[in-house]
Amino acid sequence: MVSTVLPRVARPPGTDELTLADVDAVRLLLRGESVIDWHRLSYIDHAEVDRFLRLNEFDPESEEELGRLEDLRSDAVDYLSRAFAMAIPDEVAADLPARDLFLVASSHGPHQKWACVVLKVMHIIHHINGRQALLKMSVSDELIFREIELKVMQVVEQLRAAGAPLAEWEWSRKPHDSTITKLLAKRSTLAASIYDKLRFRLIVPTAEDLVPMLATLTRQLIPFNYVVPGESVNQLVDLPALLRAQEEAGLDSGKIRASTAVPYNEFSGPEYRIINFVADLPLRIERLIPRAEMPPDISHVVFVLTEFQIADKATAIRNESGASSHEAYKARQHERVRMRLFRDKDDPLPPD
Repeated sequence: MVSTVLPRVARPPGTDELTLADVDAVRLLLRGESVIDWHRLSYIDHAEVDRFLRLNEFDPESEEELGRLEDLRSDAVDYLSRAFAMAIPDEVAADLPARDLFLVASSHGPHQKWACVVLKVMHIIHHINGRQALLKMSVSDELIFREIELKVMQVVEQLRAAGAPLAEWEWSRKPHDSTITKLLAKRSTLAASIYDKLRFRLIVPTAEDLVPMLATLTRQLIPFNYVVPGESVNQLVDLPALLRAQEEAGLDSGKIRASTAVPYNEFSGPEYRIINFVADLPLRIERLIPRAEMPPDISHVVFVLTEFQIADKATAIRNESGASSHEAYKARQHERVRMRLFRDKDDPLPPD
């Protein structure tokens, strides 16, 4: 198995040890926001920037991969110049190392906003390149899913060894029949709209462990910038209370406060509670094919949609009983499929 450039696993932070960058990442994850709507980053030094780069599968100690970062910056500047005739300051456009743009975007200097603008476009271009790379390779879903599972397993086991609050965890792939059933039950019948083909479920001992676990995941495994907007469900963390506590501690970045409407799953029981989000996890291509077989001019990473579910132990037990159980969920979903399959022309459409 090819090694990754993931950050070195350290002791998980306590709630009172969260940095401003941690709070921003957890907030985005729980609300399903997009970094494109942010106006400032919150990195204090190169160590935090390098940890973020490793999460995105860039090795900050590799000249080749820092060169890829420079190429992304150049492509972003060219796009902004062509599409919007923007005259980007030379310091941001070329003079500073691209790695330093993250610190400029976290500052209060004259070029802060320009650094944010360029980084947003770099983010999009990198994602597009990764998606295109996957289309250029003949690689099975089986291999891709296996490598993502190995990547997540490696990090989770390291987190457990480092003392992360974790009572149990498991992973699963959506069976083919379940995919068909889900598409028959949904108004959208496009397979691309299914985000839970690969799912990881992590259970922490108590509700107080939820935020530390989320912060740890955004430090060690999940790039918050590739959390899928609009697909997060938070029914367990009192986010306003967390933000108030951080503001009282002096950690307030002034990020967008508007909540994103969470997707409602009509088949879940009325008492079902969960933290659920989807991330497009980056995966290094050499985990899938030998470096010598890589197509020319291709991104060094691809992206794989991966669902995460987080709950505390007591909530997980309640979720498996009565109307909240998985069996009850499937029964309601199957009833919807029957209604749609046998619907007569005069029958009303089922609700969304």
